[in-house]
Amino acid sequence: MTDHETNVDFKPPRPPRHVGLMILGICVASAGVLFAFSQQLGWTPGWLYVGLFAANLIVNVVCVALWNPVLFWRRMRIGPGTKKWDIAWTLMFLATLVALYIVATRELDAADRPPGPPGSEWLIGAAIFISGWTLWTRSMIANPFFEKTVRIQTDHGHRVIDNGSYAYVRHPGYVGLSAVLLSTPFLLACTWSFLPALTAVLLLVLRTVLEDRTLQSELAGYAEYATRVRFRWIPGVW
Repeated sequence: MTDHETNVDFKPPRPPRHVGLMILGICVASAGVLFAFSQQLGWTPGWLYVGLFAANLIVNVVCVALWNPVLFWRRMRIGPGTKKWDIAWTLMFLATLVALYIVATRELDAADRPPGPPGSEWLIGAAIFISGWTLWTRSMIANPFFEKTVRIQTDHGHRVIDNGSYAYVRHPGYVGLSAVLLSTPFLLACTWSFLPALTAVLLLVLRTVLEDRTLQSELAGYAEYATRVRFRWIPGVW
């Protein structure tokens, strides 16, 4: 049986209408922030970025709702026992994301170049973006404990997940999210935005270290899993 079939906390996914409204709200908010900063409604890379983001978000939500509905519901709230350091980390990470878009759009103004069709660098960025989002989605499907905050989920029978991409690295979701972040400067054609993008990736590295320590000390079986799957992000590297 699958994880969600055996979990007593199982709830069916939200009705399609509510899911659609949630996706629409996220996309509208993201587009609003991006174009409020850029002040250029005719900015082609901006619209392409929003479209790519929306398409991948829809795929992510549908896949999780179909194949890991337990996680779909858990990610709607912050569970009890969330580490205090993770709340502080989340605030810093969100601030870095805002800085990423501010820098990207300010550079657009400073460059004084008209909006135009995407080139080869956009295609490179799109490939990185889709690859990263795919890995992130696959990690969420495989792991019913992939909540948005770090905590030991004793209320849900938290256990080690070692199937799928977790058989190769311990934190594949962060690898996917890092790829999404690093693709943004390519997609928005803004060189200086690599600085906040790299800062966000470094924050993910920090969270990986802190989360891994928490899991090794508090989650039964994780220390043994760490001896079998030695690398956190990249096999043979780290």
